[in-house]
Amino acid sequence: MKSKKFVLGLALTSALLLTACGGGSNAPAPSGSAGAGAEGTTGGSVRVLLNADYSHLDPAMGFDTGVKNFYRLIYRTLTTNSTEEGKSGEMKPDLATDLGTPSNGGKTWTFTLKDGIFFEDGTPITSAEVKYGVSRAFDPEIGIGSPWAKQLLDDGSGYKGPYIDKDKDFKAIETPDAKTIVFNLNQPFADFGSVVGQNSFVPFPVGSGSGKGFDAKPIASGPYKVDSYTRGGELKLSRNEKWDAKSDTVRPAKPDHYEFLFGIDGATIDERMLAGQGEDKNAISGGALQPANVSRIQDPSVKDRAVRAEPVCTTYLTMNNTKKPLDNLKVRQAINYAIDKSSLQTAGGGSQLATAANTIMVPSLLGWLDFNAYPTTDNKGDVEKAKALLAEAGYPDGMELTLDTRGTPKIQAYSESVQQSLAKVGIKVNLNVIDVSSFYEVIGTTSQQNDLAITGWCPDWASGQTFLPPILHGDSIVAKGNQNVPQLNDPAVNKRMDEIAAMTDVAAANKAYGELDKQIMETAAPMVPMVYENVMQLRGSNVDPGVVGFDAGIDLVTLSLIDPGK
Repeated sequence: MKSKKFVLGLALTSALLLTACGGGSNAPAPSGSAGAGAEGTTGGSVRVLLNADYSHLDPAMGFDTGVKNFYRLIYRTLTTNSTEEGKSGEMKPDLATDLGTPSNGGKTWTFTLKDGIFFEDGTPITSAEVKYGVSRAFDPEIGIGSPWAKQLLDDGSGYKGPYIDKDKDFKAIETPDAKTIVFNLNQPFADFGSVVGQNSFVPFPVGSGSGKGFDAKPIASGPYKVDSYTRGGELKLSRNEKWDAKSDTVRPAKPDHYEFLFGIDGATIDERMLAGQGEDKNAISGGALQPANVSRIQDPSVKDRAVRAEPVCTTYLTMNNTKKPLDNLKVRQAINYAIDKSSLQTAGGGSQLATAANTIMVPSLLGWLDFNAYPTTDNKGDVEKAKALLAEAGYPDGMELTLDTRGTPKIQAYSESVQQSLAKVGIKVNLNVIDVSSFYEVIGTTSQQNDLAITGWCPDWASGQTFLPPILHGDSIVAKGNQNVPQLNDPAVNKRMDEIAAMTDVAAANKAYGELDKQIMETAAPMVPMVYENVMQLRGSNVDPGVVGFDAGIDLVTLSLIDPGK
């Protein structure tokens, strides 16, 4: 088994260090190597086997880890994550010539575009197309993905994107010439060079992409374009001939074609990849290995084809703070005590795939603090403490709650574990099973949320700034595309987040986020950290998987075939 470990380092966008950003990590350096000892070459077609379709092909709408990995095949942004071994957390220039130049105390950022950058139809990518692409994030129906543009570029004008406010000039973004784009932020932000690498900063031709247009047919700026797409069935990519490798030092883009096959049962994917026959020699499993099959990777014929990434994401149980009785802190604390995390670890595949979590932030983040606000023996839960807290809250006989979940085997196992834990303290949990491809959109629509949800978070880069504020700051609560699933709006927490964001001492800011994690769990308890998940994927014998990406899992833009002729 190849253990792919990587450093969650951050590129320092300038010497102007105003918020939490840094240039290193205490994560281990890389060990193991990609592939079977031979580097892949150019050409051939790679298959990706997936249980469910991607949430959205429109980058303003999708924000889950899997689709963010996919986007880099067909889209480019001003900056993007490195594809160097061991440096996938660092940001590199992409469409821009560098990581940006700050001024105005860190509230203004200027980028210059490279030469030789085009869309798939040959149209040049200029500053106008970048501005147009970013402005789409402000559309209330479309901009349901990454929140960073909306949070940092909101100029207070109530701008609603280029389709609704067709005649309004969004002054937060200026385009003094075709090569220059200037962002006027509403607050200093030292690591804005990382922000412009997020999905909502993909450029598009001015006037394109209204409604769900890009979900059916994207306009590529990256090395591949969409040839055909059947929702829930198949997605085929071929080379974008207008992409110039000279302008892109990040993406190796070695295969000629990618074929994504959706709707395959997870167990079937595992069986195909474990067998590794026929065309599956040129395939990878797009999702994680099923927990039931972990023991089978010890087989010598399989072991070398397993690719494992260390945890960079936390899976947690959210509690909707706006609904009774979950608006009661003691109830939320009782649920934290009640959950058997050893059972969750088993459901997640055991120690190979999951580690019991007690913090919201994942350990690989800078400034992470090791604590446990609700300790129980062997992480098995404490029924008596939970019952006592429920009685204090006025619910001695328990209650009935609805859990929003997905029907994948692992998430189903998590859901059943939660059901069993809470049943022991008198809480009946009903499961609301949502289609995998629409799950995040549903739970991100506040009017459709139920009491509980099993979800998780992976940082956009290795700072607590990209972990706690997006999912727990009250200002991040929106009607659609809501990432603050617990809908926590705690004035003390909000105030502390704002204070940390304004810090000029990077190390102090990182440390403060770790301490804030502890404060949130002790005084607000909006969620139950369940597990830190490892990702384990299988590759075909003819696939060199390249590197593990920052968001965990094989970085699709680094894949190649060892022998494209096979």
